[in-house]
Amino acid sequence: MAAQTDAPTLVILGTGYTGRVIYRLAAASRRTIRLSSRTPERSLADVPASVQLGFNLTDPTTWATIPDQAEVIVTFPVQPIEQVEAFAKQVGPRIRRLVILGSASAYDRAPEIMRGEWVTEQSPLDLSIPRVEGEEYLRRQLGAIVLRVTGIYGPGRNPLNWIRRGRVPYSSRIVNLVHVDDLASACLLAIDRGLPGEAYNVSDGTPRRWSDIMDVAAKRWQIPLPSPRSDVTPGKRVQTDKLRSRLGYVVQHPDLFDALEAIEGRSETIPQSVDLSI
Repeated sequence: MAAQTDAPTLVILGTGYTGRVIYRLAAASRRTIRLSSRTPERSLADVPASVQLGFNLTDPTTWATIPDQAEVIVTFPVQPIEQVEAFAKQVGPRIRRLVILGSASAYDRAPEIMRGEWVTEQSPLDLSIPRVEGEEYLRRQLGAIVLRVTGIYGPGRNPLNWIRRGRVPYSSRIVNLVHVDDLASACLLAIDRGLPGEAYNVSDGTPRRWSDIMDVAAKRWQIPLPSPRSDVTPGKRVQTDKLRSRLGYVVQHPDLFDALEAIEGRSETIPQSVDLSI
């Protein structure tokens, strides 16, 4: 299928877990797509050479590979700030739209957490986190659209395996999760409809306690309960009203346990990770 000649090139910076899913979803369209890696000849050997793009945020000599007037989705932490500032000055004027996958950890010091209240896009940010500093700089300077993403799961990134391997203790800590398919769809929706300079929280919209998830996992999949811990942070309740009302997003996987059932039925071919970021 030929690419649309009138549509801007979509550049996905980063070939990690989420970047690959965005690429697969976007490939169904007729637009030109480029997928980047620091080592495209090795990391992108499974995609056509016409799609491959060499890019490294810490190597300015690679920045010219981004086509003029491209729409760009960045899937990795934008840091350190010195490189981010230089990138914004050199490449920013050539970018048509910019979406950054940030992390909801930006809210970890918000006072709403200790009060048990919902965290929104208006909650205070922890600018001492390098990636958050970079995200906010690009949002202010380039009108970047920042998606503050909660814990990502999906095929090859199965929370049930985190429990099986004892990587998460039994506790009342609140966790917010989003299926990688939902995140990828939200990224493309943000490119098409997001307002420049805005931030949107991305989650399935249902905060859960790890203890509740583990209780269901024990009954439904006979997974032994991990050792309990009480000295954990309370976690946060991330509100996603803005994503749904402003961008019109409808969550594809609102039921965590139905999604986990589907993942359990698939063979796991991607290394498991307990990292709740990108």
